[in-house]
Amino acid sequence: QVQLVESGGGLVQAGGSLRLSCAASGRAFSSYRMGWFRQAPGKEREFVAGISTILTNTYYADSVKGRFTISRDNAKNTLYLQMNSLKPEDTAVYYCAANPRGNYYDYDLYNYWGQGTQVTVSS
Repeated sequence: QVQLVESGGGLVQAGGSLRLSCAASGRAFSSYRMGWFRQAPGKEREFVAGISTILTNTYYADSVKGRFTISRDNAKNTLYLQMNSLKPEDTAVYYCAANPRGNYYDYDLYNYWGQGTQVTVSS
């Protein structure tokens, strides 16, 4: 079992940056593959980024590639999402998730979720 708590969301102008954090507690964080998802009002939850365990291979949605960076600090049990060049269409609730039972991209494959943090990008 792992508990996840996101932080770092807020209101930012277009072109600005935010860094989201996801603090994990419980079983060994380093053993979990991790992902970030987001959900805008009226839309389905969508994959943003994923990261593997030891080798820290990373995966991104096309819509954020080159602007967002996922990383992890296993010593601090923390997952990060650095978001640069933010756009109004990035506005959503952002969730971190752990332990997908397969690929990184399908939200229903993940066992554990945080409560989410709101990101609002104004134009």
